[in-house]
Formats: sequence, structure tokens, C-alpha cells
Amino acid sequence: MMNLTAQTPAPTTPAVTGLTSVEAEERLAELGPNTLPEPQPPSPLKVFLVQFRNPIIYILLLASALSFATGRIEDALFIFVVLLINAAIGTYQEYSADRAAAALRKLEQPLTRVIRDGAACRIEAKRLVVGDLVLLESGDRIPADLTLVDAIDLRCDESLLTGESMPVAKGRTVEGSSDETRSSMLLLAGSLVTRGRAKGVVTATGTATMLGGIAAELGRASSSQPPLVARLAKFTNALALFVGLAALVLVVAGFMRGLPLHDLVMMSVGLAVSAVPEGLPIAISIALAVSMRRMAARNVIVRSMPAVEALGSTTMIATDKTGTLTSNVQTVTEIRLPDGTDIALDAHADLDRCEIRASGLDGDLVRERARRLLRAALLANEGSLVRRDDLWLAAGDTVDVALLAAGRKAGLGQEELNDRYPLAARIAYEPEHKYAASFHHGSDRIHVFVKGASEVLIEMADRMDVAGSAVEIDRASLLAQKEEMAARGLRVLAFAEGEVGATLDGSLGHGHLVDLVFLGLAGLQDPVRPEVRQAMKDCRAAGVDVVMVTGDDPRTAAAIARDAGLGFLASQVVSGHDIDEAARAGDQRLDEITREARIYARVQPAQKSAIVASLIRNGHIVAVTGDGVNDGPALKKAHVGVAMGLRGTEVAKESADLVITDDNFASIVAGIAEGRAAYRNIRKVVLMSVATGAAEVLLFMLALPFGLPMPLLPVQLLWLNLVTNGIQDVALAGGRPEGDELAGPPRSPLEPLLDRLMIRRVVQSTLVIGAGAFLAFQWMLAHGYGVPEARNITLLIFVMFENVQTLASSSEKRSIFSVDILRNRFLLLSVLAAQTIHISAMYVPWLSRTLGLSPITPLEWGLSMLVASSLVFVTEADKLVCRRWRGRSPRVA
Repeated sequence: MMNLTAQTPAPTTPAVTGLTSVEAEERLAELGPNTLPEPQPPSPLKVFLVQFRNPIIYILLLASALSFATGRIEDALFIFVVLLINAAIGTYQEYSADRAAAALRKLEQPLTRVIRDGAACRIEAKRLVVGDLVLLESGDRIPADLTLVDAIDLRCDESLLTGESMPVAKGRTVEGSSDETRSSMLLLAGSLVTRGRAKGVVTATGTATMLGGIAAELGRASSSQPPLVARLAKFTNALALFVGLAALVLVVAGFMRGLPLHDLVMMSVGLAVSAVPEGLPIAISIALAVSMRRMAARNVIVRSMPAVEALGSTTMIATDKTGTLTSNVQTVTEIRLPDGTDIALDAHADLDRCEIRASGLDGDLVRERARRLLRAALLANEGSLVRRDDLWLAAGDTVDVALLAAGRKAGLGQEELNDRYPLAARIAYEPEHKYAASFHHGSDRIHVFVKGASEVLIEMADRMDVAGSAVEIDRASLLAQKEEMAARGLRVLAFAEGEVGATLDGSLGHGHLVDLVFLGLAGLQDPVRPEVRQAMKDCRAAGVDVVMVTGDDPRTAAAIARDAGLGFLASQVVSGHDIDEAARAGDQRLDEITREARIYARVQPAQKSAIVASLIRNGHIVAVTGDGVNDGPALKKAHVGVAMGLRGTEVAKESADLVITDDNFASIVAGIAEGRAAYRNIRKVVLMSVATGAAEVLLFMLALPFGLPMPLLPVQLLWLNLVTNGIQDVALAGGRPEGDELAGPPRSPLEPLLDRLMIRRVVQSTLVIGAGAFLAFQWMLAHGYGVPEARNITLLIFVMFENVQTLASSSEKRSIFSVDILRNRFLLLSVLAAQTIHISAMYVPWLSRTLGLSPITPLEWGLSMLVASSLVFVTEADKLVCRRWRGRSPRVA
């Protein structure tokens, strides 16, 4: 095991009050930010040279050398210039992608809780300085090397640094060497808090931490190649083999006809470049990168590029409730005393108005009993609510803050209570316990206050408070009250108190929660986000099922789900207990439940993971949300793990593929729409690239048996594919969404990219473009055009065919003449740019001579457009048939 103290600076005497903002800024300016050195990106020269590491480029360089050796200097220079331009464009695209990735990483900057100016607040971890007092809880990643000031049941995972697989206990006295004792009080940057709460003073930041000492070994792993890119790379290789055989046939046939060897070799090179879409993986990466940027603008940060592709086929979203479907603005609206007395709190009252409304002769007694309940709520509380410059500043869990606000309305202050009842020990809330407790010194005894899930505390308590007296608890009555409140959509918490003897053997803990008096219930309201209902409708239209997985009571969950627009039957609400029983009966029984269930309530993290696994076995492509440290397994098991950016722990974020920065369910749905749009753009680029390349091969295959000269020169083929076509490929890859991505069901994950529709469109375009260009070339030769003039016009016809194919590929179902396509300015500009570049080349002496171009008449331009427009009629007819067919049987989106 690594020595934990070897590289850790000696701790300073901690100042437990924290720093002021002025002190922190001074130390930040002196010591620098709390960051590790990032790997230096490759230099522009290196990126430029990498663009030449491609088999197709090697072939072109060989062709350039061959042209130079045979005296065709202009051809050699043209090929070399085209390669330089292509490399420059590739360098720019890769540089832009690196900058975009860096911008996305900045959006991922972790936050940490500190005490500044005497109040708890969240700051960027990179702004931590030595001397800062940091607050930690389970799920946090430790942002710097710390010395513990206080710890409650603290366990840390230090496997990243030490290789120790089991969490390490911290904050307790260790018998043995001084190094062991010291290690228990040190928290190391990069390790994870798996359990408990802690306060610690920063002793080292950035490169001075132990993690900084080994930062070179912990560089950010490069993103894995998206599966779709890998599949298309295999497709490109297979196509290259086919084209190689076709080129060999053409070379042999041409050689037998006595054509010059140089022309045959250059023709083969041109065909290889035209038919093999070697730029396709790059174009697809561009499509995914553009989609990632768009998702970031819609509050979805993509941590794993393959997740963009997976979103397009998501069939099930397993979402939590609090903060995702709801606003996560908890407010205590009702207090229910054990005898059934209701006390309403004004949800919108100013915190400076401190009152509880009670009616009847026992009004004073009721208020006192309510204050007793709220006293427990404020003492068994880890949040804070302080006044600063006429503003209330809140920190901590939203439920804790809501209870503090309710206490203020009752005239109770957390600071005064803490002074009156000094803290002796605390049991932090953990999901497996479902309660939190605190022990406080009284005049002669230890007082204990507990808050937690109502059914848990009802079972734990022995007595209940009725009219100020402790009587035997009536569990059935209390459970009925809880059920009634939950049925109205309230989140219900319970409170209890007790006493512990003044003389204690051992430390205070769970075993001392005995002889508790039940104080009552509090109902908290968390309204559904207004945009969630429309998002639910979008999911139904998109064929995406939604299930709710929550730790709340079944009735509360059902009420919130109903308000959110999630349709379900009473039989589709199941509990964590039901999941456990089904799991014990076997996977088959669990799968039967998950096929029907729509709401999972009182679910533990381990049960959530089992639910996700079962949904996957049932054939769903699952996106699951999570925010806690124990949600990691479920997030990793899902096809798309979605972490909450606001309330999510670092463990959840690192386990996820996506991070939702606003914790909003609607943002997840927006991400699905963007994922589908990205997949559509990929299909558009594939259709464009494969169809035009195959058409060029067909053109030469038709010319060969008819004894015609080469329809296009090798340099013309290079011009066609590396210049005019490349511009339009990028436009298709970065095309904006069509707007109807959520109007149909998700695609099957088994659906091939080249499905029946794509294959039909490729064959149609290949036949129309290849045969149309061949017939035009043959007609011109038969009517007195010289070979150079016929090639000149044939090349223009091919450019126009590419223009039409680009417009036709911009949507699989919409007409070329639709308003949406005509408003796509970037696409139209790319078509106009390709046409303008080609016509301009006719008037540039060196370029026109090298490419064999010459100016044409308006009549020839018009006739060329007429030939190219034949593709419009074919594609429009096919789209019309598809639209009518979809009207009867919608196609997978």
C-alpha cells in the first residue's frame, strides 16, 4: 500500500471559522488555482501532418509523384495543392473540435461547499485555497488535500491513489504508529466520500497535493470512438476492396485498348478517391460534435460521445422525481400533530414574519407542540439559513432548508437552538437508514432528535405526544394520517425526540435511539415543473416510455406522477418491497413486473440497479437518471446514464454519460431530440457520399464497353470529390434539426445504417446520376463536341447532380421545395459555394488549364441543369410514396 503521508504537506493549525473572501482572493493570487496540469494539445503542425496519415492520401501522393516523373507538372502540382487544402481544412476542423471539447469540459467544472465570510456557500473547486474550511458529505469528491476538523461516520474511497479497494474509515483515533493516526485525519484530493459527513481545512491544492504528484499518470482518457464511426470505418474498408477490384478491371480493359498507362493509373486513383468515402468517419464525428454543442446549449453536457448515438434509439426513461419532474423547491405547507390536529403554514410568507396559525381554545398549546416538532426539525438538520445584507442565504439539502424556513415562521432560530442545546454527536442521513438524528447536551441529560421517513419513525417510536403528554403510540392512526397527506402529493416527514442518560459508555449512535416520543408529521410541497407535462406528451409522441423511480411514498409518487402527466394505472405502482420479493423469485418474475410497472416507490439504490437491468432484459434501450453516490451502478448499467448537474454527486456524474445542468426532465427529452437529429445527419452524409461515389464508378463502367474515352480526367475526379463535394458534406453533417425528431418512435438499435430505404435511395441516385452523365457525354460526342468540351460539360453536370443530391439528402421525407429546406441557409450556401467555385475555376487560367475547363454558354449551363434536374423527379416521387406509406404505417424514426 502507498504511504499516505509521504507526499502530503504537513497540516497547518486549522482555523475552523473559514476564510473571508478577501483572504481567499489574496491566497488564490499567490498560490494559483486548485487545478492539475492538463496534457498539452498537439501543435498545429503536428495536427497538420497527421492529416496525411491515410492510405488514400498515400495513393494521391504517389499519383502526384508519377505525374511529376512523366512530365505532367501541372497535374502533379494540382494534386499536391488539393492535398494541402484538404489537410488545412482537416486541421481547422480538428482544432475546432478540440476547442469545443475544452469548452464542454469547462461546463463540467465541479463545485464544492466551503465556509466563506462565516456562511456556507458553493464555489468552483478550482478557486479553493489553503486554509479554506470545506464541507463534505457522501458522494462528494474531495477537491484538495484536507486535514479533518470534524467527521461523522466518515468513509472514503482512496482506490484511485492507493489501490485499496475497500473504503477507509476516517476521523477516528488509530492505535499504532503516529503515521496511522495522522492518515486517519487526512483526506486526499481525488478520493471519494462514500459515507458520512465531514469538515476539513485545506492544506494543499493543485500540484502540491498527492494527486498532483502523480498527475502525469492520471491524464484524462481520450473519448472512445463512437460505435457508428467504427462500423462505418469497416464499411469503408469493404468498399475500398470492391473499388480496388473495379479499378483493376478498368485498368486491364484500358490497357488492352491501348490507353496510356499514366492515364489508367491516374483514373484508378481518381476512382478510388471518388468511390471510397474516406472522409465519412470525419464527417460523422463532425455531426456528433455539432450535436454535442447543441446539447450543451440545451443544458445537456455530453461526457461520452457514443451517448449521442444511443439517445437516438432510447425507448425508456427511468427518471427520479425530486428536482427532475419537480422544481426541487421544497416548502413546508402543513404540520399534522399525532392527535390529528392540522396546522397550516403560509408557503409564501416572508421569513421575517414568524407565526403559526392555530385556532380553538387550545391555540397556545397547539403552537407550543408545533414548535416542539420544529425544534426537532431544526436540530436534526445539516442545512443552514442565515441573513446577509437583507437577504436569506441557504445552503444544504432542500428539505433541510425548507424545515429551517418553517422554523423561522414559528419564531425559532437554528443558531439560538444550537446555543441552547450544544451538539454532542450526529447520525447523518443515509438512504439505507431513512432517518437522521442528532444528540445534544441538556442541563443534565443528552437529548436526541430524529427526523426521517414517516413509516420508519412510526415503527421506531414507543409513545406519541398528545396534548403535551406522552401516551402509547397508535401506529394505525398515524399511518392513516400519513397516507392521507401523501395522497395529496405531499412529501411526508416524521419527527421524534427522546433522552439518553448523562453517563454514557462508548460513543453515541444508532443503539441510543430508544424510548422515542413521536412528535408529528410535516407535509412538504414540491410543485411539478411547468414544462414537464409537455415533455411527457413529447415522449408519448416519440414512442419513449417513462417510468418514475423514487424513494418517496407510493401515494406521494402517484400524485406527483399524475400531476406531471405520466399515465398509469393503480396496478402499475410498485414498491421497493415488491421488487425485492420478485428478485428473490428470479429474473423472470421481476421482468414480468417491470414490463407493466410505471411507478417504483420507496426504492433503494440496489433495487434501482435491478430495475434497470430488468428493463434492459425486456428489450428496452434505457436512459436512467441519478444523483446519489449509490446511483453509480444503475447509471453505468443503463445504455445512457444521466446525472443531475445541480444536486448530483461527483460519483453520479463520473458514472454517467450525460450531465443535465438544470436537473430538468425536459432537458433529457431535448437531448433525445438532438440525438435523433445527429443520427439523421449521419444518414444524410452517408447517402450523399455513397451515392455520388457509386455514380462515378458507374459512369466509367458504362463508358468502357461502349468504347468511349474516359468521361472525366483523373484530376477532374479529384476536383469533384475533394473540393465541390467536401463543402456540401460538411453542410449536411452540421445541418440543423428538422423539428419533427420526436414525431415518431425510436429506431431499432439493430437497424443497419444502410437500411432498405437508404439502399433504395443510393441505387436510385447512382442509376440516375451515372446513367444521366453517361448519356449526356455520349450525346455530346455524337453531335460534334470534342472530347475536352464534352468532359468540361460532363464535369459541370456532375457538380449539378451533387448540388441536387445535397438538397435531396437534406431530408428523407420532405420535398426539396419545402419551406424548411429553403430556409436552411447554411445548406443553400454550401450548394451555391460549390457551384460558384466550379464556375470560377473556368476563368482562372492555371486552374482551368490543369482541370481541362473552359467557359460555357448560358444555354449549355441551362441544359446541364435540365439533365441534373432529372434526379429531382425521381427523389420527389420516392419521397411522395414514402409519405403516403407512412400515413398508413409510420416508419421508425
